[in-house]
Amino acid sequence: MKKFILVFLLLSSISEALAQVVKGKIIDATTLGPIENAKVLEVGSGVFTFSGASGNFEIETSTTNIILEVSALGYVTRQIKANPNSVKSISLIPSRENLSEVVITGALISKTLQNTPASISVLSTKDLQKIDNSNLAQVFNAVPGVYVNQGALNTTKLNIRGIGARSQYSTNRIQAYFNGIPLTSGEGELTIDDFDVEAISKIEVIKGPTSSMYGAGLGGVINMYAGNAEIDKAQIGISSQVGSFGTYKKTVSASHGTKSTSLFATFNDLESDGYRDNGSYKRQSGLINANVFTENGNKLSFLGNFTKLKAFIPSSLNENDYVNDPEKAAFTWGKSRGYESYERGLFGVSYIHHFSTDFANQTSLFVNFRDAYEPRPFNILKEKRVATGARTKFNLQLKLFKLDSELSFGAEYYKEWYSMQTFENLYQDFEDQGSVLGAVLSNNEQDRNYANFFGQLNLELSKKLNLETGFNINTTSYGLEDLYVADEIDQSGDYRFKTTFSPRMGLSYEIVPGRNIYTAISHGFSTPTVEETLTPEGQINTDLKPETGINYEIGFKGNWLDNRLYTEIALYSIQIDNLLVAQRISEDQYVGINAGKTNHNGIETTIKYNVQLTPKIRIQPYFNAAFNYFEFEEFVNREEDFSGNKLPGVPKSTFNSGFEIGYANNFTLFTNLLAVGEIMLNDANSLSTDNYQVIDIKARYDFKVFNNFEANISAGINNVLDEKYASSVLPNAVGFGGAAPRYYYPGNPRNYFVGVGLNYVF
Repeated sequence: MKKFILVFLLLSSISEALAQVVKGKIIDATTLGPIENAKVLEVGSGVFTFSGASGNFEIETSTTNIILEVSALGYVTRQIKANPNSVKSISLIPSRENLSEVVITGALISKTLQNTPASISVLSTKDLQKIDNSNLAQVFNAVPGVYVNQGALNTTKLNIRGIGARSQYSTNRIQAYFNGIPLTSGEGELTIDDFDVEAISKIEVIKGPTSSMYGAGLGGVINMYAGNAEIDKAQIGISSQVGSFGTYKKTVSASHGTKSTSLFATFNDLESDGYRDNGSYKRQSGLINANVFTENGNKLSFLGNFTKLKAFIPSSLNENDYVNDPEKAAFTWGKSRGYESYERGLFGVSYIHHFSTDFANQTSLFVNFRDAYEPRPFNILKEKRVATGARTKFNLQLKLFKLDSELSFGAEYYKEWYSMQTFENLYQDFEDQGSVLGAVLSNNEQDRNYANFFGQLNLELSKKLNLETGFNINTTSYGLEDLYVADEIDQSGDYRFKTTFSPRMGLSYEIVPGRNIYTAISHGFSTPTVEETLTPEGQINTDLKPETGINYEIGFKGNWLDNRLYTEIALYSIQIDNLLVAQRISEDQYVGINAGKTNHNGIETTIKYNVQLTPKIRIQPYFNAAFNYFEFEEFVNREEDFSGNKLPGVPKSTFNSGFEIGYANNFTLFTNLLAVGEIMLNDANSLSTDNYQVIDIKARYDFKVFNNFEANISAGINNVLDEKYASSVLPNAVGFGGAAPRYYYPGNPRNYFVGVGLNYVF
């Protein structure tokens, strides 16, 4: 008996000695964020475990060399060889084959696209490769419900579901973030074309009022994410692209990734003469994205981006010039050689801390600046903007009424200092010299502030039914100091908008696995700019109210044919009150009024299909469409009643269709057709543009030169059929001094580009 006990203890001790633990962490290869509920399986033994909220896992093994199979919803399954204590981080690539399983990281609580009760479009790295990489704005036309007005590389206006369509020269009423750092100014203006295609890994577009999550953003939110390094890989790359109109771009990038660090950096130089006179463009930009991880799932991140731009402005044309001489610049802009130039930077630090497997916090601090000089025919503008702020968010997983739930809550504060001076432009007194600085015309300083307090609760009411509810409380104020004493008008003053409460509620129901219906109600708002609050006499109009809107939406998201076919349809109705209208009272001055109500009713659809024709050949056709029924419900402006008219500046419909053909992971052909319907040019609906269709084609070939050298060659044609169209319009344009109104920005004719890239892996 003693011998039996001795043998048993000996075998037990040997077994215990052989049993070892492999520890690691599962992260997203794109965002470097932790992946929860990833399955980690020891191949052969059948032993498995799941990662926690921080992405960490532990699995026992009795061998020294094992193979782990790691899988997670929305990611490509991966197998790796591992030894005990040798694996710390395993990165998974988001799946492109099953779009519905892509995880939405920009929301307060991360969820798969399938289970999110909202209309969200995700643009992956592959989607960004489809376009001419000198023009980021192109990619947004692939999002149903989004329309891009682009007069030039530096003149881009986006509107989402018709909101922002009345903007004159820039994107407004849309919130945007880059790695969680606000890009939208304190006045709600956004410049999206400062960022380079090759610096971005993913874009998420949340459509419709989203103030419950992000504050002032009536149209929606754009979340962009910087590129990252791959784990256990160091590389450096160079690329170059040349194209029509003297376009030339060169890029240098480098990255280095380990199990606990990631560093990605890129610099690019883009130049173009432009299709039109006075249209030359030069932009230099650089980006650094660095991350440090700890074993318990915490992450410290740093982001820096700097842009230097000088871009001449051909401006809009009247109908005669648009039809007969589209290459010319507007006369006064050509004579003054008008342009814009600025230096812009943003810097941010973010820290994610896991207090436990169920409780985490993410806090970000940021600062950004913009120093600009813009000679226009009517004056010369100098402006400086410095902004700083912080955003903190807590996420807690808990049982509420015995139901699985997750709570998110936090706050965001934004402070902006803005100074603006205008000067006379004496270009008419100095023939052929372009713009010349003259006397001071105005000198203002502004302080802009806003604070958001937000919360969201997700409840799993059943295995098929999920409830998402949330709110945001916003306070916005500004102060204006008029430093110009040569006139008798003092515009100084302070103004605070009433506290705005924005709720949201959504339900998602799984009909069968892979097919969900959802419904949502959300509130949104956008505040007037400082300029819009000024009366013609230069005083602050304290009666001006923010635009507010309520979005009612119902939709379906579903997979078919063994997940090869993905379909999505959304029906929505947005009612906007206190419509802000910018009335033009001089060539460079607008006055805002609350002029009525608009109805934005629409249907959006997405269809994507993956076909594997042979083991080496795949084809992925897609179709996106938006049908827009946007009109004034009540709108009386200057004693003219426009009620019932269509909203100007937004197309009646948009279709985006094409396919991607791939061969053996080396050759890819992209085609895209953009069809745009009629666009009204004024509130009276007396003028409109014609329908137009633009076809783009691009091909890319990737290959290895040597063991560590990777190369690629790409070429493409934009506007293959040489369509003549207006790529941007100026709603309600007004002619001054007897001149015809300038509504049109002509689109580029057929143009070409060729690129080559070389990458060395250490």
